Amino acid sequence: MDQYQEIKQGERGAWVSIGAYLVLSALKLGAGYTFASAALVADGFNNLTDIIASTAVLIGLRISQKPPDEDHPYGHFRAETIAALVASFIMATVGIQVLISAGKSLFAGHRAAPDLLTAWVALGAAACMFGVYAYNRRLANRINNQALMAAAKDNLSDALVSIGAAVGIIGSQFGWHWLDPVAALFVGGIICKTAWEIFYSSTHALTDGFNEEELHTLRSTIERTQGVRSIKDIKARVHGSNVLIDVVVQVDPDLSLKESHRISDEIERRMERKHNIMSVHVHVEPLGAEGVN
Repeated sequence: MDQYQEIKQGERGAWVSIGAYLVLSALKLGAGYTFASAALVADGFNNLTDIIASTAVLIGLRISQKPPDEDHPYGHFRAETIAALVASFIMATVGIQVLISAGKSLFAGHRAAPDLLTAWVALGAAACMFGVYAYNRRLANRINNQALMAAAKDNLSDALVSIGAAVGIIGSQFGWHWLDPVAALFVGGIICKTAWEIFYSSTHALTDGFNEEELHTLRSTIERTQGVRSIKDIKARVHGSNVLIDVVVQVDPDLSLKESHRISDEIERRMERKHNIMSVHVHVEPLGAEGVN
């Protein structure tokens, strides 16, 4: 299966998330407003932002399937990252609004406890999101799609948020009326935290940032390739769900061009086999050569 077919499969996970969020957001907002639960209303708005985020992932996956052209010789894989960046701004806006609303509710004085039915709604939603998380996580691992894995982690956080909302609602039944708006504040904080994490990872990737530990692992694999005497330089960057590597290796200066080419091919094979990286540019130099071309 090539990378375009894998991306196509990833769309299923995005659609599953969107469908679940549409149903759950409508259910939570309806029950939250009807039975006066600030925590459940906040959780419903959280799911509305998740619809936007999942739609952004879906759009990014669709654009990423476009083949390379004259303007995009490396393909359109970064569309996933750009879509996630846009979604992070929308999520942050909604998160701040939830925090403001919950804060006003907390200091509004005495209020009636929400109906216990809203706690069951929250717990049922949590169970549903755990199922969506498990599905998307398995699919993301099978097709090695980072965007879908990020969506799966968001599914898990949504399940935990719903449990937090249920705790606030149940606590208010015992006279702790402040616990419901506090749970709403917690939900708003989770929305903002998730937005920040998506924003950070997206901007890090778009500015060609790369995890140092992962780069060290890739370097170790290349160093263990037979015929490689040393690595003079190595760079890596993320392109959507793909990793692009540029490496300069030094070999025995007495090797023939054919043998040097064999080493280069072996590095490419090892990176694909061990790390599922297909885009590797290898420059071979004789050991002791000055400068990097």
